[in-house]
Amino acid sequence: MCGIAGIVNLRGTAVPPEDISRLTHLIAHRGPFGEGTWFSVDRSLAFGHRRLGIIDPGEGGRQPMLSADGRHVIVFNGEIYNFLELRRELEKRGAIFRTQSDTEVILAAWQAWSEDMLQRFNGMWALAIFDTVSGELFLARDRFGIKPLLYALSSERLVFASEQRALARSGLIDASIDTDVARRLLLDAFGIEGSERTLFRDVRRLQGGHCMWLRQGKVEVRRWWRTVDHLPNIPPTEAERVDRFRELFQDAVALRMRSDVPIGTCLSGGFDSSAVICAMAAHERAGMGPRDSTAWRHAFVATFPGAANDERPMAEVAAAWASVAPTFLEIGLGDALTDIDQILDDNDDVYIGLPSAAWLIYRELRRHDVTVSLDGHGADELMGAYLQDGQAGAFRIRNAAADLASRSALARRGVDLARALTVRARGHYFLRGGLMNVPDELPLVAEGDELPREWGALNRRLYRMFHSTVLPTILRNYDRLSMAHGIEVRMPFMDWRLVTYTMALPESSKLSDGHTKAVARRAMANLMPESIRTERRKVGFNSPMPEWLNGPLAGWITALLESKVPAFAELVDEASLSATVGRLTAAKAWDWEAAGRIWPYLNMKWTLARYA
Repeated sequence: MCGIAGIVNLRGTAVPPEDISRLTHLIAHRGPFGEGTWFSVDRSLAFGHRRLGIIDPGEGGRQPMLSADGRHVIVFNGEIYNFLELRRELEKRGAIFRTQSDTEVILAAWQAWSEDMLQRFNGMWALAIFDTVSGELFLARDRFGIKPLLYALSSERLVFASEQRALARSGLIDASIDTDVARRLLLDAFGIEGSERTLFRDVRRLQGGHCMWLRQGKVEVRRWWRTVDHLPNIPPTEAERVDRFRELFQDAVALRMRSDVPIGTCLSGGFDSSAVICAMAAHERAGMGPRDSTAWRHAFVATFPGAANDERPMAEVAAAWASVAPTFLEIGLGDALTDIDQILDDNDDVYIGLPSAAWLIYRELRRHDVTVSLDGHGADELMGAYLQDGQAGAFRIRNAAADLASRSALARRGVDLARALTVRARGHYFLRGGLMNVPDELPLVAEGDELPREWGALNRRLYRMFHSTVLPTILRNYDRLSMAHGIEVRMPFMDWRLVTYTMALPESSKLSDGHTKAVARRAMANLMPESIRTERRKVGFNSPMPEWLNGPLAGWITALLESKVPAFAELVDEASLSATVGRLTAAKAWDWEAAGRIWPYLNMKWTLARYA
């Protein structure tokens, strides 16, 4: 896990060393264990790398890395979990390895299979490979966009990096704001990350499951992965389906325990993270494999004393089951303003809440020298866990809307306008121009995929949430918040084999008798605490926003709203926004709905004050 960067001068001029050094410095937090740069012979291409050593953390894993014959050079961010199996296969083909790293396996795989290697990888990655003979550059991102890759292309140069703020602050691009994207973010904070566009007009996102070629000065971007094309046949009985899920999940966890440094988990006490730590314990009982970290008994629990979203008691139960002594981090009212500017900057985009809880818990991992965390991300979007207790009606309405939206672009626009009307009716719409100027949706990855005809509303909604909207946004947040402290997050529920299998299951395997994640809950019977396995309550891992907004954040928000940011004033009816915020604060009436709708405006103003 690392940070990567690159500059290609398309007219053949030399890249100044200070340009790639500056770009690499801007992502230094992603890789605190080392820095490297590499230049092509004519110096028109430069790679930069910041290293977080996980696999082969010694000198063998340093990047940029050259192939044994010197023809290819790579910068790589991520992990290829099945690198040992691929290495054995490549050795049979005659490959000779000098290191114990997965990066060298990628280079050998590239020379053996070229772009087809991507289909063989089980992992998460953003990578760039340069061919010193042909002069071709290849960039690729993993199937689901777990690891980021941002770029800016002009007639002069191609620049890429692991974070958009690095590009925006590099001095190499025009960092002006894309007002269409900004308006869209304020209406739908989950409607951006799945697109190629970003908050900065000249910065583009290589979308999940996409690759890019630069050949003879011409850039080609295309999609190499489409989940719906890889759905497997499923077993005929529910019992067999549960057995297969258990097998895939346990193997996904086992693969992600491969590490040459200590690993742990962020444990919330909910089903997902509890299933992960219990599966880690089960893997140890079954027998650890080669390169598995035996130093895995590290669980970090964020607790929120007195807040509605505190799950400490459940986390204690899960930790005891796995025979792990957890480390608790209490987050209270006094933490609302802790490092707030740094946290907002590190999140590197606009979101529906202040992500202090995640930022603080990953900082705690770093303080304990645990640099890898196996977390439960992806399970909610894969198996329908956004069904809140007592909200079955609203859940069905959201599914029906997603079903309709999956049918055509016109239907999606209708659903989008209905959303804007609902937000306006609740008093949370502050864009200038009102409903006559609702910002258009952006094209999102996987939006046009032809889904199986037999799929119902739930499966269609989950496919969109997983690929296009909610999950890409969550992945972005957790990448930035963990890598702000040099922490690698691994996600067993996002193993591509488990994803394609679960996507193919009928809706009855996901929602049954009021329980979401039905197949996973059945698969974990006798493998985790029963009280957690059968718990219906869904609690998101978020900062306690209502309590903070009704208390310690009030003064900070007042000062922010009083500041003058012309770019924000052009987008937003500030008088209406300030009046609504004032009423909520005076009455201490902030709730999760108001917080989620209004915080993006506050986050946006903070961001525009720094860039616009």
